Amino acid sequence: MNLADILRQRIAADGPLRLDHWMAACNAAYYAAADPLGRDFTTAPEISQMFGELIGGWIGDLWLRAGRPPLNLVELGPGRGTLLADALRVLGRLPGWQAAAGLHLVETSPALIAVQRQRLAGWPAQWHQGTDTLPADRPLIIIANEFFDALPIRQRRGGQELHVGWGDAGFAPIWLPAAGPDAEWSEGSEGVMADLAGRLAAQGGAALIIDYGHAGGGGVDSLQAVHRGQRVSPFDHPGRHDLTAHVNFAALSRVAAAAGLACHGPVAQGGFLGQLGIGPRAEALKRGRPPATAGAITAALLRLTAPQQMGALFQVLGLAAPGWPAPAGFAMEPA
Repeated sequence: MNLADILRQRIAADGPLRLDHWMAACNAAYYAAADPLGRDFTTAPEISQMFGELIGGWIGDLWLRAGRPPLNLVELGPGRGTLLADALRVLGRLPGWQAAAGLHLVETSPALIAVQRQRLAGWPAQWHQGTDTLPADRPLIIIANEFFDALPIRQRRGGQELHVGWGDAGFAPIWLPAAGPDAEWSEGSEGVMADLAGRLAAQGGAALIIDYGHAGGGGVDSLQAVHRGQRVSPFDHPGRHDLTAHVNFAALSRVAAAAGLACHGPVAQGGFLGQLGIGPRAEALKRGRPPATAGAITAALLRLTAPQQMGALFQVLGLAAPGWPAPAGFAMEPA
């Protein structure tokens, strides 16, 4: 039985599905089916090696300033493993890193796990279905690039909450009475953040969250579906499209701060990567290369940092446990 049939049966038995339940079912099926990267969307690590290399430098700098403790490096939703592969190429040059660091990936897609195993061959890694099984014996450095945007959301407007029903025209949005102010929120995102923040507060470490979103006040309708780079209806062909929504960084920060973590940002991705040195890295990569290759590197730099591309839409939040140093890349924060 395909997902559409399963969802029709759920709706027939229980009534319209709340939006977060619909989104969770659709994305679970979508990511389980095949590798969507490069087909429906492209993430920053796939645009250029510079992105993962700079994240590797960010991790290494933090580890060195923290006193080189044994730790576990964790990535949430690692895609093809490209970010980690590029980051580990940098980290592997640091004396003592390989002996000090464990590697843990939180991934539910069998298709992507297979790609990650191949990409990270040679690095001993462990895979987890969720954050609840991450080890608790040492500090964590957690990387989440385009992870929170795929977690389920809820929407309430005009005293009604968005659900999904089934009728003669197929699956369609249905608004049902619900008390409360107009809002778009993600209980799933805040739950994951609460777990991670509690772990960091107890174990030590830091987290880096990069995603498209806003620092609060971002509106009440950011749900979108993407298929082969084009926006489509979130209610057609369940499980065939990537469903995402803007991340509310203010909400994540509140949860992290309540656990005692220091919050840095959010700041724009372009400024963050600039602070980490993406400009000089691009020039180094272009040196001695043919004009076509150098032009491609410049184009990737602009795509990652230009305000009209990913540079302003994507935001970066850094979190640090008590006693851990402030992470690099946030010097543009207001004093």
